[in-house]
Amino acid sequence: MSQKTIVAAAGALAAVAVASAYAASSGLRLGSASHTQQLTYKGYYDGHKDSYLVTDVSSKSQAAALHINYSAPLGKVHGAPAQYFVSGRAAAGQLAVFGSEPGEATYNPLWDELFLTWKAGVKPVLLVKDDQIKSLVKAHKLTLRDPHIVLNAPITKVGK
Repeated sequence: MSQKTIVAAAGALAAVAVASAYAASSGLRLGSASHTQQLTYKGYYDGHKDSYLVTDVSSKSQAAALHINYSAPLGKVHGAPAQYFVSGRAAAGQLAVFGSEPGEATYNPLWDELFLTWKAGVKPVLLVKDDQIKSLVKAHKLTLRDPHIVLNAPITKVGK
């Protein structure tokens, strides 16, 4: 082996040792890691698509319908960012729309579910930004309803 290869290998081993020491010293005993398959969904934030999981919700009926955990205490959470869902008529390709994402000061994996309905006579357009939604609600083109449901749906991948 060349000296360059030995130095590179030693550096890699040192990095692994440091990472292992940090994980052991953090006090978090997470258990062994493994890969599993879990449903992921797509939603819009500021015009791009993010991927997210859905794990828990404060509505018993929604938990049963989505086959996820019901958590009554989630319903007591206030101040979570909005996640918008269109009910009824919608533009082709409509997905949920987030009010925040990782990296934003307001990001939280808990979401206040808000339901949108297009007003009669208004042609649905694709909603991809929370500011766009707020503007259309203010212009009386969309109706916003808050069912007071909190959803635990962490964003796992931010799109571009």
